[in-house]
Amino acid sequence: MKLLRNSYGKARVRVMKVTRRGRRHSVKELAVSVMLQGRFAASYTRGDNRLVVPTDTMKNTVHVLAQRFLGGEIGEFGVQLSDHFLKTYRQVEYVAIRLEERRWQRIGLRGRPHPHAFIEQGAARPFVAVTATRKATVVQSGIEDLLVLKTTESGFEGYVKDKFTTLRETRDRLLCTRVNAVWTYAARPAAYSRVNKRIIDALLEEFASAYSPSVQATLFQMGKAALKAAPEISKISLALPNKHCLPIDLSPFGAANRNELFTPTDEPHGQIEATVAR
Repeated sequence: MKLLRNSYGKARVRVMKVTRRGRRHSVKELAVSVMLQGRFAASYTRGDNRLVVPTDTMKNTVHVLAQRFLGGEIGEFGVQLSDHFLKTYRQVEYVAIRLEERRWQRIGLRGRPHPHAFIEQGAARPFVAVTATRKATVVQSGIEDLLVLKTTESGFEGYVKDKFTTLRETRDRLLCTRVNAVWTYAARPAAYSRVNKRIIDALLEEFASAYSPSVQATLFQMGKAALKAAPEISKISLALPNKHCLPIDLSPFGAANRNELFTPTDEPHGQIEATVAR
């Protein structure tokens, strides 16, 4: 028997940092995961822990470095974490850091943003993934569960039809999906957050403005728009589950459904995925 591969670490280390500038405060909340690979095989095969960095130490490291380095740019914090593990432990050969962010926005009070009261900013989750060796560091950013919907300018025609096909062609349907996207940086930008915003804005603009002949075509156009908006990235991977909105049949009740009443469904759904690169 032999050990083919191994990695270990600490998952979902929760940390919230409040930055206070007088009465105006800012909040940054993350769930951080750290995974290490290196010369750890003996701990699996012989119970020899002499090179093992305890996962509790990883948790403490996240907390201490968050106090020192966590600010507006979570990508920079991820790079600081990966650098620490590689520089501190010679037995570590590969580090994978994932940072998932819960976003907080200021509560409006009499037409002005409150200086220190917040509400969660939607269900979509931004994240950063950093993988590093002593030769190279790769930073990826992305968004998960960004729920979007448009009520027209979407269709589906000209597909394969056989004895099992019941789907009708249409040039006017609802299109609803949860955008999951991850993009890879070719170079370290001045500010990850500004580039990430440009990418998300480009994805949403393309989704909203262009006619969709299929989810596949929309995915590709969204990917192209993101690459055009952000020359700092080399590629983007997108997953667009087609959250079907099914027209409700009102004919048994003597009424007509004029493309206005639907049943939203989550399962089963079409799963459309692709990577677009330069």
